[in-house]
Amino acid sequence: MDFEGTSMSEKKQMYISNMRPVFNRRALFSDTSPDYVIPAEPNAYSVVKIRFRTAKNNVDSVFFLCENERQLMQKAFSEEDFDYYELDIKVDDRPFCYFFEVNCGRIKMYYYPGGADRNIRENDGFRIIPGFKTPDWAKGAVMYQIYVDRFCNGDLSNDVLTNEYFYIGDYSVKVDDWNKYPAQMGVREFYGGDLQGVWDKLDYLQELGIQAIYFNPLFVSPSNHKYDIQDYDYIDPHIAKIVEDEGEVLQPGDHENKNASRYISRVTSRKNLEASNRFFAKLVSECHNRGIKVIIDGVFNHCGSFNKWMDRERIYENQQGYAPGAFITEDSPYHSFFKFYGGSFPYNTNYDGWWGHDTLPKMNYEDSPVLEQYILNIARKWVSPPYSVDGWRLDVAADLGHTPETNHKFWKKFRRAVKECNPDAIIIAEHYGNPSAWLQGDEWDTVMNYDAFMEPVTWFLTGMQKHSDDYRGDQFGNAESFWGAMRYHSKAFSSSSLNVAMNELSNHDHSRFLTRTNHKVGRMNTLGCEAAEQGVDKAVLREAVLMQMTWIGAPTIYYGDEAGVCGFTDPDNRRTYPWGREDHDLIRFHKELIRIRKESKELRTGSIRCLMSEYNVIAYGRFSRKNQYVVVVNNNDYEKVLTVSVWTTGAPKEGKMVSLMKTDREGFTTEPTEYAIEYGHITLTLAATSAIVLKTEKKSCNSDADMV
Repeated sequence: MDFEGTSMSEKKQMYISNMRPVFNRRALFSDTSPDYVIPAEPNAYSVVKIRFRTAKNNVDSVFFLCENERQLMQKAFSEEDFDYYELDIKVDDRPFCYFFEVNCGRIKMYYYPGGADRNIRENDGFRIIPGFKTPDWAKGAVMYQIYVDRFCNGDLSNDVLTNEYFYIGDYSVKVDDWNKYPAQMGVREFYGGDLQGVWDKLDYLQELGIQAIYFNPLFVSPSNHKYDIQDYDYIDPHIAKIVEDEGEVLQPGDHENKNASRYISRVTSRKNLEASNRFFAKLVSECHNRGIKVIIDGVFNHCGSFNKWMDRERIYENQQGYAPGAFITEDSPYHSFFKFYGGSFPYNTNYDGWWGHDTLPKMNYEDSPVLEQYILNIARKWVSPPYSVDGWRLDVAADLGHTPETNHKFWKKFRRAVKECNPDAIIIAEHYGNPSAWLQGDEWDTVMNYDAFMEPVTWFLTGMQKHSDDYRGDQFGNAESFWGAMRYHSKAFSSSSLNVAMNELSNHDHSRFLTRTNHKVGRMNTLGCEAAEQGVDKAVLREAVLMQMTWIGAPTIYYGDEAGVCGFTDPDNRRTYPWGREDHDLIRFHKELIRIRKESKELRTGSIRCLMSEYNVIAYGRFSRKNQYVVVVNNNDYEKVLTVSVWTTGAPKEGKMVSLMKTDREGFTTEPTEYAIEYGHITLTLAATSAIVLKTEKKSCNSDADMV
């Protein structure tokens, strides 16, 4: 080429054409979603394709770093404004972490789940666990938690009776007023909700759009919460079927449950127990016919003092077909199930109780292989025909056993037992703190997601602690803290676990989210139940629900949240579902968001990325290479004009986004509004206490074969 004869304008054009653009750090992206790990849940000893994204023609090289290996990735294809680098790796059966090195001239960056950094962080990285899979049906599924006694009374004949038995210092109480506030010591109060009531409301749940029901414990138990199991083999007849009903309630002044003949008849009669199991099997089948999965609650760390293995209440002592309990005699076949500390028989009260509670005997797995095998058989029984439930939620799972060694060995056996009977069953643990030790692919599938969902959302939107025990102004609206918590706690999960994590706003242990919006610190015994309903802000609740339905994981509605139920922490959070008094607008809001979620693969299992962060404002993207969704939340009490960078989700630099849902103080709407994308950004005006979901679609998505 005759460079000397080239005009100045031509020289400038050549310079511009060959000039490297400024290093685009924000274009860098990878995660463990199906777009970037192929397959997303690889088998052991298989080949996995790892993918990394950069701005087009913007970097010199990308390296895959894992342990002591550093492998060059190849540019595989380009798509609009991005280049995609790939590397095929052979995995074994061991979990591993990896990150990326990106080079551009003298610039060297490392890319981790939290984004790009100039420093090497050996303990950070993307996690893959070969051979670990979680059920596809649970990934991003919308779940619904039911506390049976407080949901719906469909069968009056099985109601617990006043004075039917004596428990924790007083008699059982039948509550006749469905709308009554729970008592402070309400463990003995029964409103009559049962499984027939759930069956009667399946149309409602189906119309709401839920895909799975999580039941609080259903087994025979003396409390309304049923975390003090009496008999793991049977569904409680008080919530199922009583076909044989004999005996009398206790007389005033009689505190001896050995005399509670009506209760004994109801819960020891084989006819009642077997009829209850048959009814439950039919209910599960009906749920399955409607496309609804069923998860049941397993309390295996401790049982109850009424339990047939302990029999402190002497309910089974003289019943035909029942062996004597460990409380009754040292010769009981169940003696090794519990840890006794001296004392004398019969009626030895010196045993280990969970947190010292003698009504909750802790089970002694270390010294009883028979107990372990019994519980493993229970695990198998309920996920197998004729019941075929779809999973277990495990109560205080980290507390099972007396040592970490026992704990981990047991859960490994539990997982094998469950998955051998029902490979598609899910195992969800209640856990506080870092769960990573149990999420290595051979124990739990996931956890109730307090740390990487409930708490950050609650702090950001309300400034309240999840029990309503504290208010922190430094956390209220603190977007930096919100994202920091989400990134930090999400590191404990692989994508397999995170996609099925149970994301709740409320549950049976914590205050109702709607109550947290009034910023009142206290409980029902300090403020009164009425205070839980005063000054609440449904606009803030709608913001939270919109986030819940667009966040990664399995959004789980605590019964009644969708209808506007309030309540301080336990037991006030266990109010009855307000049939006939529902907030129908709030229910419609939930329906629409659930519909939007179910129609979007990206909102269920797509990538997630922070797009914007400032005081009381957050924006994030949920996206794949094909579709992009953007969520923006303005939690300020005033209008905000916001400009959000959306191109990092893969949205076009020029185009349009359309709103799917908008909520503010006036209510909500699904009427579409178009927003122009200019230079990769959208500008929108958000009203006070509002949120919006936007979507854009590329015209087409090039195949992976579109190589450069």
